[in-house]
Amino acid sequence: MSRQTEVEQFAVDYLPKLEDYLRIPTISAQNKGIRKTVDWVKDAFAALDADKVEEWHDQGGNPVVFAEFTGNSDKTVLFYNHYDVQPPEPLAEWHTEPFEPTIVDGELFARGVADDKGELMYRLTALRWLKDHGGFPVNLKFFVEGEEEIGSPHVGLYVKAHADQLTADACIWETGGKNEAEHFQVTAGMKGIVSFDLNVQTADADIHSSLGAYVDNAAWRLVQALASLRDAHNQIHIDGFYDDVAPLDAASKAAIAAMDFDGEAIKQNYGLKRPFITDDPKQAAAAAPTITINGLSSGYEGEGLKTIVPKSALAKLDCRLVPGQKPEKIAALIQKQLDKNGYSDVRLHYNLGEDAFHSDLNDPHLQLAKQVGEEVYGDGQVRFVPMMPGGGPAKFFDDALHLPIILVGVNYAGSGPHAPNESVRVADYQQGTYYIIRLLEEYARV
Repeated sequence: MSRQTEVEQFAVDYLPKLEDYLRIPTISAQNKGIRKTVDWVKDAFAALDADKVEEWHDQGGNPVVFAEFTGNSDKTVLFYNHYDVQPPEPLAEWHTEPFEPTIVDGELFARGVADDKGELMYRLTALRWLKDHGGFPVNLKFFVEGEEEIGSPHVGLYVKAHADQLTADACIWETGGKNEAEHFQVTAGMKGIVSFDLNVQTADADIHSSLGAYVDNAAWRLVQALASLRDAHNQIHIDGFYDDVAPLDAASKAAIAAMDFDGEAIKQNYGLKRPFITDDPKQAAAAAPTITINGLSSGYEGEGLKTIVPKSALAKLDCRLVPGQKPEKIAALIQKQLDKNGYSDVRLHYNLGEDAFHSDLNDPHLQLAKQVGEEVYGDGQVRFVPMMPGGGPAKFFDDALHLPIILVGVNYAGSGPHAPNESVRVADYQQGTYYIIRLLEEYARV
């Protein structure tokens, strides 16, 4: 039996010891399960004889769990994970119980198994294996937070306050895996985000719709304001929106050119009913900022009829940002554009923002992550991704710690994080366990 086969068998045999983590409904948006989950994570590190396990409360919000292990070299790797998950709704669309981990046809289904509890689980599995087979190749630190699904509002404060404890040579971030072409991805960054509400009120009360002949309608007012920010060809019309976009470096351009993009597979995965909104979706996914309506609400939305002119309307939006763009500035530009377009009564409420982040693809740690990937997943089976379309608080770590950040994981294109029937494939979980072991072994030699 090869070493890789042995590790992969261990990973699947060890999985039941960790599945209770998936059974806890850790929903930060509803303040559920936090205490029980923090205790589980602390106990998991303690069971591996961590040199230090701490629960940080000093910057507010849900606790951060910090753990530290001494390795066999002077190199140090910091891991980032989060323990909170999205709500499971809509429950009727789940084929299994969301908080009862269930394997069906080689896939492990549970809320949070892809984002991000399963990611910590395979890392804990790798630690167990290493501990039982000669020890850890490098010093290890873990930063596990509980507010990622609500925008990580306190992470920047924790990283800055505890920067001395978090020093490392590199950071391995959560999330990643295989794309639609089944190629393993090594990702070097993530887009930023600004999330905000737009609301407008046109009357003190809802009005009989017969008066719609002469009174303004909040729903129409908001829809027209939204349409003024992006045209029918999906071009964003916000003055200054693109002014601070940093140009792509040569390595990023080359990586984007080499990226896979199977448009038909993506359309099938998501059941898309409309064409893509850009002629170059690969470039857009990796390097283009966006403005997206997340939801609209106005007037009567129940069953049956209620013929009214709504008094108010609300829209939730986000913009995915690229390096150089600042969330607060983008929000201000949007309000300024609405005012200019004649919609000064449509007011913006800022919810949260995170900066984009991008590591240097030429960094030795990034290059080694790809090299080890070729060893584990096969020659030609690994792709560099300069930035993932989603976001996260990585920029706080870069600003405070100045270290390369590498995003790798055990998801696949059909994992469906945030959606019903979220899953990872057991085979990917097994491979990912071996991959992280080999990566830590190689990092000891950097």
